[in-house]
Amino acid sequence: MLTHDAAQEWIARWDRQQEGYLPDREERFTALIDAVEALDRPDPLVIDLGCGPGSLSARLLERLPEATVIPVDADPLLIGLGQAAYPRLDFVSADLRTPGWTKALELERPADAAVSTTALHWISEPDLKVVYAEVATVLRPGGLLLNGDHLDSDQTTPVLAHLERALHARETERMFAGNPPEDWRQWWDAITADPDFAELDAARTTAGADHHGSESNLLSMHVNALREAGFSEVGTLWQHGNNRLLCAVR
Repeated sequence: MLTHDAAQEWIARWDRQQEGYLPDREERFTALIDAVEALDRPDPLVIDLGCGPGSLSARLLERLPEATVIPVDADPLLIGLGQAAYPRLDFVSADLRTPGWTKALELERPADAAVSTTALHWISEPDLKVVYAEVATVLRPGGLLLNGDHLDSDQTTPVLAHLERALHARETERMFAGNPPEDWRQWWDAITADPDFAELDAARTTAGADHHGSESNLLSMHVNALREAGFSEVGTLWQHGNNRLLCAVR
C-alpha cells in the first residue's frame, strides 16, 4: 500500500529529476504563482493542466491557502502518487486532447487562471489549438493562461534561439557540475519497478499515458494557438534562456 510518506519521497525524487532539466524550476514556480497572486483575489480558482503528481498545485496552495486548485492529468500513476501525497488536492483524471474534458471539472464559476509547467509541449500543434480553445471557455474575462515550459523561437529569431539554449546549458552545468540527477526515464524505470505501484502502472499502460517526444516546442505554436482561441494579449512574463513563462489574457 502506498503511504503518504512514501508518496512524498517519490515526489521529492520527481522534483529532483525535473531540476536536472530545469535548474531554475523553483524560480519559475515562484514567478507563475506571483502572477496568480497579482490577480488580487485571495481565493482564486485555478486549473492545473497536465499537473503530474501535483508539484505546482501544492505550491499554489502553500502560497494561497484560500485558493481552489483543480489538478488535471491523464496519467493514473502520477494522479495516484499525488493523491497519496497531497490529500487537500482533488485530482481530476482527464485527457486534455479529448473535447469536453472541462465538464469533468464541475466548475461552479469561471476560473481565474489555468496554469501549466513542463507539460503542454507533449501535445501536438493541432491538438494544442483545441486545448487552448476549450480552456478559454472556462476562464473568466481577464483570466490568465500561464504556461511555463522550454519554448524555442527558431522560426522567428534563430540566432537568439541558439543563445537561449546556450544560456540554459551553462546554467545546468553550473548547477550540477557534471553530476546531474537521474533523468526522466530513470525515474520512471524506478517507480514502475516498485511493487506498490504495480496496479497504477497497469492502469497507466491501459490508458496509454506514456509520452514520446516533444510535439509543440516552438513558442510560435503556442502564441498562434492562443490567439486563435481568442486570448487578447499573449507575451512572456518571465524568461531564462529558452525557459519561459508564457502568459495569455482571456
